[in-house]
Amino acid sequence: MRKIVECVPNFSEGRRSEVIEQIVQAMRAVAGVRVLDVQSDAAHNRTVVTTVGPPEAVAEAAFQAIAQAARLIDMETHRGEHPRLGATDVVPFVPVQGVTMEECVELARQLGRRVGEELGIPVYLYEAAATRPDRVNLADVRRGEYEGLKAVIGTDPSRAPDFGPARLGSAGATVIGARPFLIAFNVYLNTADVEIAQAIARAVRHSSGGLRYVKALGLLVDGQAQVSMNLTDFSRTPLHRVVEMVRREAARYGAAITHSELVGMAPQQALLDAAAWYLQLDLTPQQVLENRLSEASDPTPTAFLDAVASEAPAPGGGSAAALAGALAAALTAMVARLTAGRKRYADVQGQVEAIVAQAERLRASLTAAIAQDAAAYDNVLAACRLPKETAAEGVARQAAVEAATVHAAEVPLATARQAVEAVELVRDVARIGNVNALTDAGTAAYMAQAAFEGAAFNVRINAGQVRDAEKRNAWLEELEQLRRRCRQAFAEAVAAVEERWPGKET
Repeated sequence: MRKIVECVPNFSEGRRSEVIEQIVQAMRAVAGVRVLDVQSDAAHNRTVVTTVGPPEAVAEAAFQAIAQAARLIDMETHRGEHPRLGATDVVPFVPVQGVTMEECVELARQLGRRVGEELGIPVYLYEAAATRPDRVNLADVRRGEYEGLKAVIGTDPSRAPDFGPARLGSAGATVIGARPFLIAFNVYLNTADVEIAQAIARAVRHSSGGLRYVKALGLLVDGQAQVSMNLTDFSRTPLHRVVEMVRREAARYGAAITHSELVGMAPQQALLDAAAWYLQLDLTPQQVLENRLSEASDPTPTAFLDAVASEAPAPGGGSAAALAGALAAALTAMVARLTAGRKRYADVQGQVEAIVAQAERLRASLTAAIAQDAAAYDNVLAACRLPKETAAEGVARQAAVEAATVHAAEVPLATARQAVEAVELVRDVARIGNVNALTDAGTAAYMAQAAFEGAAFNVRINAGQVRDAEKRNAWLEELEQLRRRCRQAFAEAVAAVEERWPGKET
């Protein structure tokens, strides 16, 4: 089972789109990480980003984003409705698949140490990663906000950070931790009286005697009272129960709910539970059409094909090349598995087991490259959109475009390298594998060759845009070396298939 972690960093910037884009770009540039959602709020002056991926990759993306935010956000001038301590305010890790809470705790602590040591930013650990009982609750850690912490961090031992210096710079402090899924949920009222929202928040939140697993604040957002909440366990305190309590409390003051909003993302089950309650349905997830469709056995990658066929420039050739390589690796693994355990092929058992392991490694890496290539192209577009009104902006934009273009060449170059590995692996299995699966080996050889040539096209087009001539020439020279290896292994693979063809006359 693949290990998947969710990370939902919150940044103290919700108004400057160019700053938000640079922070998000830093996360997208990390191999294996998917940015699922970016949600900014100008009144809160805050952006929430949802990322998922392998634990180490997600942690690296979080570090790069924290570093970028520290360069671009000045807490001395930051103002917004939402409580905050730093440019990157809070970074929670959430276990999704194949990962324990304990592993997320260790991830949080490793990231916290690195941020403190390398970036010089004070770090506080919270929730499951907290080192002290008074730091489990985020609200307790954030009490006094940036201004309050700045006044006492160097003199009050109780406010000493877990990692980093006991002083605040312009990036402020960052809170890092591990927790279960959390739903950030805001309810708006038909009044501008913030005291009503604050009274409702006191009634709803657990710390004031309200609902368990609910944290709440009363705020004024764009002239409208808002009850801003975090639901820390929706399975025990569901959305509909919270909404109904807010509705009843608001009625006491002659107010009503106008609308509500999610901040970031929410588990589907939370929404199904609310729908079932309001509709008085005995509803199961299997009764939802989309759920049943996702369970269907149809292997057609329709969503990806639709995305490629659309007018959007990405995913494009680079992603298609990575898919071809992943298919080659998958077919190689299949041929090897159809060989393993057969008496007729007992003498190559160890070899085919090794081929399975190598093919699966390649398949995982090339599959990840499908999204990485599309993200790399998007990063180039984002860098090109950066402002260039002033000389400083022009220099920064040029550097960002160069870095993004270099990355856009390096991703398909990695695909090309792995495609050559794949065709060499196909050659090996074609020589010793089950003769009844030789056509699959032959198909894998052609897919791997196509993966290499498609990736090579993308390296060349991006290399032509890179200013660093030494780097550009090194890539092109490596491509030629890889092409020679690819052509030789491909010819040998096809020859092995033809030579061992079932029923071939000799």
